[in-house]
Amino acid sequence: MGSHRRLAPSGLGRGRGATAAVVSAAAAAAALGAVPAHAAPRDHRATVDRLYLEAEQATEAYNAAGERAGSLRRQVGRAQDRIARQQDRVNAMRDVLGTLAGAQYRSGGLASSLELLFSDNPADYLEKAAALDRIGVRQSGQLRELRGALRELAEERTVVADELAALEKTRKAVARHKKDVERKLAAAQRMLNSLPPAERAAYERVSRSGGGMPDLADAVPPGPRAAAAVAAVRSALGRPYVWGASGPRSFDCSGLMQWSYAHAGIGLPRTSQAQRHAGRRVPLSQARPGDLVVYRADASHVAMYVGNGRVIHAPHPGAAVRYDPVGMLPISSVIRP
Repeated sequence: MGSHRRLAPSGLGRGRGATAAVVSAAAAAAALGAVPAHAAPRDHRATVDRLYLEAEQATEAYNAAGERAGSLRRQVGRAQDRIARQQDRVNAMRDVLGTLAGAQYRSGGLASSLELLFSDNPADYLEKAAALDRIGVRQSGQLRELRGALRELAEERTVVADELAALEKTRKAVARHKKDVERKLAAAQRMLNSLPPAERAAYERVSRSGGGMPDLADAVPPGPRAAAAVAAVRSALGRPYVWGASGPRSFDCSGLMQWSYAHAGIGLPRTSQAQRHAGRRVPLSQARPGDLVVYRADASHVAMYVGNGRVIHAPHPGAAVRYDPVGMLPISSVIRP
């Protein structure tokens, strides 16, 4: 297993979404309180690993909610632009119709037969009357167009109202997931603080260790884009894990993959759950440098395969971006973007 320990099975996150896997702060505190004072250091470390797992699941839920909020904000912005343009169109139509209505009012003081009788120039009257008839027909068409524009404006406003409501709901989800992550990380830190100094030092030393530079001389990416992504992810070695971060100074697991492939001109989704659908699935036996390795049944962790049975990933808070064995965690799928 190298320097990375396999997480103790907890039943959380298997076959369920990241949000469902997040437990309450009270449950986390109860889990900590349930650990007896005489528990072996390995049990303490397993609890820390489990809390980091739950925090990572909550982090990916936070990333997904944030991505949804960003998408909704862009949709709302576009819809508001459309409303503004439609309102300008409606205002222009009203101005034109007001001018036409004024012209008709000014010419309609006498009945048409009497106006013809008293007219000094009947031919001139008939010409004006024909023009007014044409104005009437034109006005009728413009009224129909105005009614249609007003309907479209009302529909756009309904769409925006719905999107704003969805955006507010998503903002609340982002805040909720953020609190979940913070509670998990605080619980993990409390558990780490409870370790004997020697055990805590050993845990932190392993978390920061990449197990040395592996021999990757024969690891050839399948193309220039994969090569660029591998070069980018290797340049991030040693940078810290920070939940919700996507570079360039710090990363979470999916943020590191997104940032690395952006250097190759490929836009990956933000979350590990979405990244598992961001390419062609290949067997682990055919993994090539640059492939994404997605872990756990809920796809809550992702790394990049770099060859010779090794991956580079952002493990968890307190750990730097590092090399680890490809089999460090249960593999869900291998994806070639």
